[in-house]
Formats: sequence, structure tokens, C-alpha cells
Amino acid sequence: MKKIILVTGATSGFGKAIATSFCKAGWNCIITGRREDILVQLAGDLQVTYGVDVIPLVFDVRDRHAVNTAISQLPEEWQAIDVLVNNAGLALGRDSFEVANLDDWDTMIDTNLKGLLYVSKAVLPYLVERKKGHIINIGSTAAKEVYKDGNTYCATKHAVDAISKAMRIDLLQHKIKVTAIHPGAAETEFSIVRFKGDEEKARQVYEGYQALQAQDIADIALYVANLPEHVCINDLVVTCLAQANSMYVQK
Repeated sequence: MKKIILVTGATSGFGKAIATSFCKAGWNCIITGRREDILVQLAGDLQVTYGVDVIPLVFDVRDRHAVNTAISQLPEEWQAIDVLVNNAGLALGRDSFEVANLDDWDTMIDTNLKGLLYVSKAVLPYLVERKKGHIINIGSTAAKEVYKDGNTYCATKHAVDAISKAMRIDLLQHKIKVTAIHPGAAETEFSIVRFKGDEEKARQVYEGYQALQAQDIADIALYVANLPEHVCINDLVVTCLAQANSMYVQK
């Protein structure tokens, strides 16, 4: 019987790479995202390319009702979720605290923090019932250090770090693994979103060094998900060779 993974934010970046890598490895996949056309196309491509089953669920993780409705209505055969990857997240703006945009703050808190909580709570009954499963939370090196103009983004990722630790403690009794993967600079759509479509400014972030790629994080997620049942990697900080942490990059 094929294993099942659920990946949030699967339309691009880490999420798309993770879904693709697991499908390539023979897993059936539930992919979620807001962009229906891209999500449905991806589901079809993955099924044809890898001969697995893929369900696209179109919702915004910020919408608690939509999250609960979509996940609670999964067909019974799809409820046996083995791995949940909480990937949906974003950074908006990079502004000093006193001039930062409150709407940006709300979006980051609602997506990076509350969205992760909503999806986890919706999926957990299936894992608890089976007394097995694995939650992989995608954090950031911003969870480990606060950097200038990172303020609320760093705060949300610090929260992801704390929630991951809390999950690991509270879900121990249910034999559920929890892993936090904290990537450093990665060349995806992330910076384009952060700079609100300014591709030139986004490109400059990665000039002068080789950043992580989405596939690097997908490979790591697949590795930790395939460890023996008694082994759990709790916390991973991953950077490219040129980066030491959130603040220090050799260009």
C-alpha cells in the first residue's frame, strides 16, 4: 500500500519540489494551495509522470473553515496520512519596525503561524487514531536569529520553532514524529513575494553566491520521512555553504 503525504503551499518553491520528490518515490500525495489552475495542473502532471494518485485541495491556510472543511471531507482511503508537510508560508516586505505595513504583518502571522496551526489540528485526528505519523514544519534560519528589518517575519518563524518543540512533546504519547526544517537563503519565488513582485530586487538577494535550491529541501524532507520508525530528527538548520546563519553570507 502506498504511503500518503499532504503538502501545503504546493504550487511553487519548496512545496512543489517536495510533492514532486515524494511522488517520484512512489507516494500518493495531497497537495494544497490557493492557485487552482496551477494546483490542478500539477496534480495531473504528477499522476501521469509518476503513476501515483494525487488529490488537489484548493484553499487558503488562513481560512480556518476552509481548512477544516477540505480535510474533514477527505475520502476514507485518503485519511491514512503518513506525513504532513506544513510548508505554506511567506515573507512580506523588509521594513524597519516603525514603518512596516500592518497588513503585511497580519498576512505573515495568519499564514506562517495560524495557517500551520489550522492545518495541523485538522490533520492530527487521523494521525492520533493510527498512533503513527510525521509532521514536518518548514521554518527558517529566521527562527534562530532576528535580523534587521526582519521583525514580524522572524517572530512568526520563531513561533514555528516553538510550536514544533511543543508538538514533539505533546504528541510523544501518540507516537507521532515532529521535525522542523529551517532553510537559509533559497532561490525560489520567496524573495519575489517578499519584495512584492520586484524581480530585480529579488534577484540581488542571491547575487555572488550559490543559494539553496528547492530541490535541496525536498531531498532533506524525503530523507527524514524515510528514517526507521524509532528515529526522529527533531530540528535541522540548513544553509548553503556561503551562509553561516540569517545574517552572515560570503559573496
